[in-house]
Amino acid sequence: MNKLMLGFFLSFMAVGVVHADRLDDIQKSGVLKVGTTGDYRPFSYHDGQVLSGYDIDVAKYMAKQLGVKVEFVETSWNELLIGLSRKKYDIAMGGITRKMQRQLQAEQTQGYMTFGKCFLVKKGNADKFDTLAKANQQQVKVGYNLGGTNEAFAKQHLAKASATTFENNLNVPKAVASGKIDLMVTETPEALYYQSINNNLQAAGCDAPFTKSQFGYLVPKGEQRLLNTVNFMMDEMQLQGVQQQLMRQNALK
Repeated sequence: MNKLMLGFFLSFMAVGVVHADRLDDIQKSGVLKVGTTGDYRPFSYHDGQVLSGYDIDVAKYMAKQLGVKVEFVETSWNELLIGLSRKKYDIAMGGITRKMQRQLQAEQTQGYMTFGKCFLVKKGNADKFDTLAKANQQQVKVGYNLGGTNEAFAKQHLAKASATTFENNLNVPKAVASGKIDLMVTETPEALYYQSINNNLQAAGCDAPFTKSQFGYLVPKGEQRLLNTVNFMMDEMQLQGVQQQLMRQNALK
C-alpha cells in the first residue's frame, strides 16, 4: 500500500512539474503570437505592407503590458479556430464575433463593442436594401466572406438571393463599388467605416441592425489564466481611456 501511494504521489508531482500554462509560455518565450485574418477594416487589415486596425493596436498594447514582443500570424476565417487549437498563435483577434459555436471550441473574452448585421451598398441604394425582405430576392446579388458569421447570416436570411463568396473580406466592398454585387453582408462598424472613406459606398440598415452581437477575442480552450489576464487588460484599457483613444484613432468613434 505504501509503495502504491508513493507511486501515485510521484506521478502526481511529475504531472504538476511538467505542466505549464500558455501565459507562462508567452512570458518565457518573450513573444505574444496573435492570429488575425488581416481582411476586416477597421479592426485588422493591410495598410500597404503592414497590418493596421483597432485590434492590431490592442495586440501591441497588450504585448507591451506583458513585457513581450508581438508577432502576428495571418490566418483565414475558416482556419481561425483550427490555428488556435494547433497552437499556431496564443490569441485570435480582429473583429471576431462572440458566439456559442466558438465558445464550445475555445475561450472567449468579454465583449468590447456591441454591433449588428447590416449591409454595405452603392451610394444611393440604401433605401432599396434597408430590410431583409428587400434584399432576399432572386435578382439581388449578395456578397460575403467565407467562414465567418456573414456567411452564416446570409445563408439563413438571404437564401433566395444570388450569392457570391469571397476568400478575402477586403475584396467584397470593391465588388459593391464596381457593381459586381448589389450588397455586402457586414456589421455596423465596417459598413460605417467604408461609408466614411469611400464616397461611392453607403451603409444600409445600420440605424436598426438586423442582429445584435459583441466583438471579443479567442484564447485556447482551458487557458483560464490567459483568459483572465486578457480580460483584466481589457478592463484596464477602458478604465484608463486607452480603448476610447484607440477607437477614435481607428475611426470607430
